[in-house]
Order: sequence, then C-alpha cells, then structure tokens
Amino acid sequence: MAEIAVSFLLEKLTTFLQNEVELLQGIPEDLQYIKDELQSLKAVLRVADSVGESNQELKVWVQQVREIAYDTEDTLDEYKLDVVNDHRHGLDAFLHQVCCFTKNLKAQHRIASKINGIKSRISNVSARRPNFDNNGTSEQGPSSIATVNPWIDRRGDALLLDSVDLVGIDNSKEQLVQWLVEGNSGRKVVSVVGMGGSGKTTLAKQVYDNTKVKKHFAVHVWITISHPLKIEELLRNMVRQLFDSIRKPVPQGVDDMDSFLLKMIIKGFLQQRRYLIVLDDVWHMNEWEMLDHALANNGRGSCVLLTTRNSEVASTSCIESEDKIFNLEPLSPDESWTLFCKKCFQKNSCPAELERHSRRILDKCEGLPLAIVAISGVLATKRRTVAEWETVYRSLGAEIEDNSRLINFKEVLLLSFNDLPYHLKSCFLYLSLFPGNHLIENMRLIRLWIAEGFVEAKEGKTQEEVAEDYLNELLNRSMIQIAGMTNDGRVKACRIHDLLREIIISNARDQNFVAVAKEQNATWPEKVRRLAIHNALANAQRSMNASHLRSFFVFDTGDPLSSSPTDTLIPNSCRLLKVLDLRAAPIENFPEEISNLRLLRYLSLRDTKITTIPSSIKKLQDLETLDLKHSQVSELPVEILKLRKLHHLLVYRYEFTSYSRFHSKYGFQALSGIGALQSLQKLCFMDVNHDNALIMELGKLVQLRRLGITNMRKEDGKILCSSIEKLINLHALSIVSSVKEEVIDLQCLSSPPQLLQRLYLYGRLEKLPEWITCLESLAVIYLKWSRLPNDALESLQNLPNLVHLELLQAVEGDTLRFKAGGFKELKLLGIDKFEGLRCIQVEDGAMPCLEKLSIQRCKLLERVPLGIQHLTKLKVLEFFDMPEELIMTLGPDANIPEVYYTYWRNGEWEVYSLEGSAENGRSISTESLQSRFK
Repeated sequence: MAEIAVSFLLEKLTTFLQNEVELLQGIPEDLQYIKDELQSLKAVLRVADSVGESNQELKVWVQQVREIAYDTEDTLDEYKLDVVNDHRHGLDAFLHQVCCFTKNLKAQHRIASKINGIKSRISNVSARRPNFDNNGTSEQGPSSIATVNPWIDRRGDALLLDSVDLVGIDNSKEQLVQWLVEGNSGRKVVSVVGMGGSGKTTLAKQVYDNTKVKKHFAVHVWITISHPLKIEELLRNMVRQLFDSIRKPVPQGVDDMDSFLLKMIIKGFLQQRRYLIVLDDVWHMNEWEMLDHALANNGRGSCVLLTTRNSEVASTSCIESEDKIFNLEPLSPDESWTLFCKKCFQKNSCPAELERHSRRILDKCEGLPLAIVAISGVLATKRRTVAEWETVYRSLGAEIEDNSRLINFKEVLLLSFNDLPYHLKSCFLYLSLFPGNHLIENMRLIRLWIAEGFVEAKEGKTQEEVAEDYLNELLNRSMIQIAGMTNDGRVKACRIHDLLREIIISNARDQNFVAVAKEQNATWPEKVRRLAIHNALANAQRSMNASHLRSFFVFDTGDPLSSSPTDTLIPNSCRLLKVLDLRAAPIENFPEEISNLRLLRYLSLRDTKITTIPSSIKKLQDLETLDLKHSQVSELPVEILKLRKLHHLLVYRYEFTSYSRFHSKYGFQALSGIGALQSLQKLCFMDVNHDNALIMELGKLVQLRRLGITNMRKEDGKILCSSIEKLINLHALSIVSSVKEEVIDLQCLSSPPQLLQRLYLYGRLEKLPEWITCLESLAVIYLKWSRLPNDALESLQNLPNLVHLELLQAVEGDTLRFKAGGFKELKLLGIDKFEGLRCIQVEDGAMPCLEKLSIQRCKLLERVPLGIQHLTKLKVLEFFDMPEELIMTLGPDANIPEVYYTYWRNGEWEVYSLEGSAENGRSISTESLQSRFK
C-alpha cells in the first residue's frame, strides 16, 4: 500500500509546485524529477503491493518507496514552516525581508540538501524496480522478484458445505425460497448482501439446491464472478452451463465470439425458459450492468439471485421491479455458541472451566460465521487450559497475523479492502486509531479525514460532502457498520468489526500509517506518523521521536495520567502535527505548546476542563476545526478572527439533570467581526448579546450549514431574518431566546433557506412563522416554551418530510388533535409539559408512520390518546412522570410492542414496562438525554 503514500504526495507536489515555485530558487527541477519518478513507479507499486507479502526483497523495495514519499512530504512541510512567506508592502516589507534574509537562506539551503538526497534515493530505488507482465508475474525470473502468493482463493469451499455443518440458516433459506418461487411473472432480482465472511455464498447455495427451487425452474446456472472481471470468459462459461443444463451441444464458434454475440446467444436461450441464475460475489455496478441485458425478462417468472458485499449493487440491481434485498444478519449469540462448540469441540459441549473464556473470544467474532469457524478451528488445536485460551484472547491480533490456519479468514476479509481506491484505503485504515467497541461519530471522522488531506476537492461539493460520500461508500461496501442513526435518518456513528479492526491495525502499523499504543511498555516505529494512545501512558510520550508525527490521539486516559503534568500529554518536537485530539483528556489549562503547532488543522479539546483560549491561537493559520464542545470555555479571544480557514467552530455545552431546562445550553460570548470567518460551516453556539451589528455580520457567513445562537430578544428578529435570508446553504438553525418569556420574532423572514432540514426554536412564539410551512426539506422541528395558540400545529401537518416533532409547552389549550391525513411521514413525536392538556385525539389516518410516542409531565391528561389504536406502526410508547392510573387506561387493542413508564426519583430514572417487570434504577445515559432534550 505504498501507493497510498505516493498518490497523496503526488497531489501535494502538484499543488506545491504551482503555488511555491517562485520561492524555491532552483529546487523545482529536483522536485519535478521526484514527482515524475514516483508517477512512473505508481503502477508498479499497485502490483507489487499485492504480492509483496510473500517476497521479502519486494517488501523491502515497497517500503523504501513509501519512506521516500513520507520523507518528501515532511520536507515540503518543513519548507512551509522554515521559509518565511510574508507578502507585506512598502517600507515594512523591505525591513522585514532584510531581517528574514539570513533565516530564509539557511532554510532553503537545508531544504535543498534534503531534496537532493531524496532525489538520489529515488534514482537508486527506481533502478531496482521490478518488472511485471500482464498477469502480475515478475519478468525477471525466479532468482529475482518472482513470487508465489501463499493464499489460495477458497471462497468456493462454501459450495461444498453439507447442510449438517450449517447453523442459523433455516429461516433465511425459507424466506429466500419463498421470494424466488412466488410472485408475478416478470423477471425478479433477489440480492443477498453482507460483509465478507457472513455466509452469503453458503446461504445462496442452500437455496439453489433446494428441491422446491429445482422443480420450479427449468434452467439453473451458478456463476461465480472473478476479480478482475473478464467479461467474455464469464459469458462463455455461462453459455456452456446453459446448454449443458439441457444436454445440447454448445454453438460452434463460441470461443471466437465477442461479448455482444455471446449476450445475444444467452438472451435467446433464456427467452423461452423459466430460469434461475445465481451471480455470486458481484462487487461493482458495472459487473451487474454488463450482464443485466443478457438476462431476458421473458414473462415466465424467471429469477436472478445475486450475492454482494455492496449494498448499492444490491439496491440498484433490484430497482426496476419490486424485487427483494436480503440483508444477511450476524448469527445470534445462541447460534454463534452452537457453531463454535460444533467446530471447536467436535459437537461436544464446552468444558465448564473454559466456557467464560470461550464466550469472551466468541464475542470478538460478533456473529460472523467465517470468523467463528476460523477462530474455533485455531482453538481446537490448542491445549484446553484456561491460561492457553486467555493468551489467545489477549493476542488475537497477533494470532490472525501469524497463524497459518487463519490465512484464508484474513484474506477473505481483506478482499474488500484491496478493492478500495487508494483514498478510501486511507480513510478505512484510519479507523484503526479508535479503540475496540468505540462508536465513531461520523462528523468527527469526516473532519479528521479532511484535516489529514484524504478528501479530494470536487466541483460543486464541499469537502465535507465529499467525505460523507466516502463514508457512505464504505458503508455500502460493508466495510463499516452503522452504529447510530439520527432521528431524521442520517448516519450518526459507525463502527468496525472487531476482528477486521485487528487486521487493519496490523496492516496500518506495517505501512507506518498508524501506530496504536495500548500498554505501558508499548513501542512504535521510529518514524511514527499517526499515534493513538489507548489507556494511561503517563511517560510514553517523553521518550518518543515525534519529529515525523502528523496526528496524535489520546483515548481513555484514566486516573494515572490525570496526576501527570499537562506537558506530558503532547510529545516534544512534533512541529509537523496536523491533528491533535485530546478529547476528555484530564487538563485544565490550554497547553502552551499547541500555539506553536503552525500546521495544525484539527484541534479537539472537547470534554476537558479548559476555561480559556490564549490569544496566541492566532498562529494556527491552517486550523479548520476547533472543537471545544463540553469544555468550560465561554469566551474566545478576538485573535480567533485571524483563522480564516476555520470551517467548524464548536463552543458550547449542555447541562442536564432530568428534564430539559431553559438555561441548560451555554455557548460563547459574541465576537464583533465574526463575519471575517467566511469559511465557517458550523458555528455553535454564539451569544448574540443584543448586538445588532454582530447579528448583521452573520449574513456574511454564506458557507454556514449549521448555526446556533443564544440570548435572542424580540427586537433582534428583523435583523436576524435579514441575515438568515443570505445563508442559502443552511441545513440546521437553532435559536434560543434570552429568557423563557422573551418572544422570538421571525415573521420578517420572507425568503428562508430552502435547504433547511432541522429547526430548533426555544422561546415564546406569538405565532408560528408562515415560512416554516414552505420548507419541504424540513425533517426535524423542536418547539419549546412556544406557548402558541391551540390550532397552531395544523399548519405543520402537511410538511412532506417531517419525521421528528418535539414539543415542550408548545401550544396552549386542553385538547391536542391530530387530523386524518396529517403528518404523513412523522416517526417520532414528543409531547412535554402541556400544563392545561386534558385530551389527545388521533383521527384514523393521522400520523400513519409514527413509530415512537413520548408523553411527559402532562399532569392533567386524563387518559391515553383517543384513537391510539389507529397508530398501527407504533413500536414504542413512553410515559415520563405521568400518573399510573392514566397509563392503565391503555386498552389491549392498542397492540404496542413496547410500553414504558418512567419516573425521576432520588436523582435517577426508574423505568418500568407495562408488563410489570421493573427495571428500577436503570439510568438513561447523558448522550440519550442530550438527544432527547436538545
């Protein structure tokens, strides 16, 4: 994977030569030579990376190219730091240039010397480049770079499994069989989608061999897609199988036909027959598209069964008709245990003394059948002692790396990784930084990828939007898993399978891409570029060589580090650092050395106890993200306005106990001149402090996607509306009035941002702004302390995409009525502290998609909502601090799967289910509270 480092360097060199050429004084020729040589080596690296694992000489050669790329990147950044580039004018410019002349001369000489050394190194490496033929085999003979990859593709073994060896497959098989044999006469496409090793091929083969399926279809063909796809070879194979299935000779001249003629033969053959064709392991859309038109839609109920790791392939292949997508889920804990014992103990039960350790190891497999079979096969060869199995648990990563029995498992999981383009490989390897079982917030990940330079610029899109496409691509390819969704359907957090993470940790370390230190005596490569410290490592940073370090993370620091001086947190001499993430680190003061990290793009001090930011932060001219969320910072220095590249400024905290309080959200004091930060995309939360000039400044921030302001007064409304109209890219708007009774006046907003998706209004509303009903993109609305007239909500009921409505003292009156046909897409509804409310009515046809209803602190409400039985999709009904007598009015015809009633007592939540099983003291997490009472 040296191709990753080389590709990024080539992009950087191109930009550097364009922007800095006039300052280099003779160096451009050497840099251009380095660029040209690396460009010519790039194609060789792609092949060499795929075979280098089995050839030490080739592996060393690839490593040398990678180190050259890294060293060149370091030199370019050192140039940026050491050579003064100050475009001043007049006498001031002359004096400044005189003062800096000696410094620049020395720096350029030093940089020139380094570049010359790199040029020499790349000449030597280039002279020793391997030559490969079209099949990726070395042309230099067996004595040189010729290699044989020890892995043999055993994906086809799934076709040979006997049904007695399978676990947890029966229900899935029955569902797929039903989909294939029932339905209309048009051609159906059924897709089975799941990550590598999840059992897609095994399941498809069991369905393919099913007696009912065999009788239903006249022709059955199984095609395994090879990678890379050789379309004519695949089509010839299909022609032979089709004619063999009816015992007729293959047409003459098939071996000489092109793909068009072969497709014509296939389509003509299938036109007259009801067929089932299995396309196993389709990776890319073009593979499906090249075959689609050959598979005749003959009106006979024919089917195509497709297996894929790519959910986009699955959905697109099924788009033309009402076809089916089967998402293959992991095995349940019981099914996993059955399979584990069957493979590890030869169908015998697990010895009692090993059960706890077995289950801990099994948890790592997360229900992935291939992982369970592979790991249990390794354990079957071990001595059955607690010490031996504990060792396996602690060193699973090393076991996967070194145990020959796990080669196939490792390579199957890596197939998807190897198929990624280089920029997605970097993004995926980056996930190895995070601890196991860590939920990775997607916005954090997106900002980090951008700061690292992984995200390319695309016309018409922000880098954040491009990075979101990257994230979705990894999700579609089943490389990562969704770990949390927002209420309006956006991915909130993701995670990676535990064993896949172990594999990429090893891979990233070998590539000197990322190092993870988990133990007190942990070691890492001498030229470590990205370092994540998990757990408390009080002294580890003092001795490390950080001169090449680009990113530094601290996770789960714990108590030992909290007693250390704060200067041990940041390694010495890490002046090339671009990412510094000290989230939740035990620090109270802003570390002074941060201000000297002039290349820093991403700085997170979230969840720390820091109270102030120094004026020296103005040195961080490249800073794009400043995350101070849930710190104690409430004021920023005016020098922050010099950071013109800042995209994300997060300075706020929530303080919660039980329910939402009006003064529970704290931002930072307004900065006069905030309009200078015209690259800002997220600004939360700023106290506008009755400053009309400042509110007008907000209109200059035309790149804003998210804006949060506090301390609004009624008289500020007109000016705020004028500014909001200019924010055409706004997706989320949050406004908090100065006090609960203060009116938020937004009536003058004649042209609201049409992309607005989320609206949070906290404070009194004399009337609901009319423009809200014109926003077809609105998905989430929070109205708190609004005290609107009783009928005000009727104007919201026709919003076409509203999925979440949260109401706290939002309307007055004793009856809340939801009319038939209203709120057609609403999925979540919260009703809190309607003090005069006595009755909720739900007409038949209202809120047909509602899945969750929460009713809180409505003390006068006399019974559960009338017509609740009409909410046929309601899954969860929650009551918070409501009388038990009211809850008991819920009739049996409501048919709601989950009903909870909850009370805040003695500083914690007590949660009960309607069935009577108490879950006393089960606390709701702070994160859950933040989501609920945002």
